[in-house]
Amino acid sequence: MNFVIFGLTISSSWGNGHATLWRGLCNALADQGHDVTFFERDVDYYANHRDLVWPSAYKLVLYPHWERVLSLAGCALRKADIGIVTSYCPDAVAACDLVLGSRVRKIFYDLDTAVTLEKIRNKELVNYLPEYGLGDFDLVLSYVGGRALDDLRQLLGARRVAPLYGSVDPGVHKPVPVSSNYTSDLSYLGTYAPDRQAALEKLFLEPAQQLPKRKFMLGGAQYPESFPWNENVWFVQHVPPPEHASFYSSSRATLNVTRASMASFGYCPSGRLFEAAACGTPVVSDSWEGLENFFEPGKEILVASSTRDVVNAVTLDPEKLRRVGMAARRRVLNSHTAQHRSREFVQLLEAA
Repeated sequence: MNFVIFGLTISSSWGNGHATLWRGLCNALADQGHDVTFFERDVDYYANHRDLVWPSAYKLVLYPHWERVLSLAGCALRKADIGIVTSYCPDAVAACDLVLGSRVRKIFYDLDTAVTLEKIRNKELVNYLPEYGLGDFDLVLSYVGGRALDDLRQLLGARRVAPLYGSVDPGVHKPVPVSSNYTSDLSYLGTYAPDRQAALEKLFLEPAQQLPKRKFMLGGAQYPESFPWNENVWFVQHVPPPEHASFYSSSRATLNVTRASMASFGYCPSGRLFEAAACGTPVVSDSWEGLENFFEPGKEILVASSTRDVVNAVTLDPEKLRRVGMAARRRVLNSHTAQHRSREFVQLLEAA
């Protein structure tokens, strides 16, 4: 099949979770013989932090503004079988109009479902949604499962809805030698988000205070100067995707913290969760409904609801931690790679 995608970004992972997911999916689709073209508006924010090696397996079109690319996008859709618009695409509304006016199978993929639904409930403007809702799309995909799927039907008129969860490229995320730049007893990798801060303080900063002789490492963008650092918490402003494997492989364990808006729906595994597990790093995760559908608690993942839970996990016997990490890696390789998700993607398209 021929896929045309209008998305936020694939060229830069700075401050977003879209890029690494799409890189894995686009490469996997190309490996299966599909043609993929990704349209991305060339904005300064991502241009200044671009970390993608120019792709050869799929086509990336960077454009300055919609009017300049409209003709090319229309031509691409005339040759395509599948047209996809994603959340936070800066030209999503115009792209929706273009896709819905074409002959392709029409897909909307919301990689920010929890944010979308929260704004809809609060009667806030969602600038990547068309005024007419999602009822005209053949399929609406959601990064979050559970009751969020019902809400997409009821609040936005989606007719056919399915989850398409995060995934990982095991060729990029895998066990690698320890790097002295990233060694830690507990790490956390993620962009700053206000609705994740309370959980991050309870599950990362407070354990650091209780374990002053242990080294904690946080990597991510957009953290404010007022962030409550501890003396034993080390900070890396941005860890580019090629170094994620080194970051995780150098951690005795790593923490997964879910944004509150996502956790409230459940069935919300982050891409970072799969990336860390693919590296064989033991993951300590906050608890949310549906977690056991992705990893078996106690065997493939350690679940923490309190500061004490994290302290206990960090001080576990090294061999037990190693077994948890290796079990999680096996689960990922069997169920959660980009190849798995791309095949699920195609099956959902065929069913639609």
